[in-house]
Amino acid sequence: MAYESFAYLYDQLMDEAPYDAWLTFFKTMQETHFSSCKNVLDLACGTGEMSIRLHEAGYNVTGVDLSEDMLAVASEKAITKGYNIPFFQQNMTNLQGFGQFDAVVIFCDSLNYLKDESEVISTFRSVFQVLKQGGLLLFDVHSLYKMNNLFPGKTFAYNGEEISYIWNSYRGELPNSVEHELTFFVLDEETNQYDRFEEVHFQRTYPIEQYYTWLTEAGFTLLNTAGDFLHMPPTQNHERIFFTVKK
Repeated sequence: MAYESFAYLYDQLMDEAPYDAWLTFFKTMQETHFSSCKNVLDLACGTGEMSIRLHEAGYNVTGVDLSEDMLAVASEKAITKGYNIPFFQQNMTNLQGFGQFDAVVIFCDSLNYLKDESEVISTFRSVFQVLKQGGLLLFDVHSLYKMNNLFPGKTFAYNGEEISYIWNSYRGELPNSVEHELTFFVLDEETNQYDRFEEVHFQRTYPIEQYYTWLTEAGFTLLNTAGDFLHMPPTQNHERIFFTVKK
């Protein structure tokens, strides 16, 4: 999917996102299972927040995203900081032209934006091909509980001086899916009027056991499954499920 105008608002709307917790989770798993890890592929890197944090933590990072607009924001941020982080526009289901990495991360429930089972399977196979033997794949997804109980029928709203939004979530037509309808009002400083933007985002998740099956079929070995950054086995009430697997 392309984020279009949403890309340029993303960081303002996600300023409380737990990027540092994702980084800590990655470093803990990496130090436990692949201590010599150096080269990391940040898939669905968005505006580069994780890529920049990984770079600052000492990793050699490459960022990949489907959205040209997201990548433009990410590249500008890296250049402003003086960081040499390569960013590429590709689909995670069909990675091409890369060498092999020590680790691949797909954080911020980005995998849930894939439209169907075939795209999830293709992504796992694609990642397997760009990982070194013994390399790690770490990703998180929304739980069934969050997708079916916390999202549908909910409205999230924010009213600021420069940007406001209304975010409505509805149960999707497919099992374990939701549609997010986003309406933004952004202040145009030149006209002192608010511009309106609208987008629809689709997300879908699957049972933990289904992810296990697809990962195993792609050739991975499961190392760890955790709920909500806690390094503990997921329960039925956890909102976010973390997977760490090895090639």
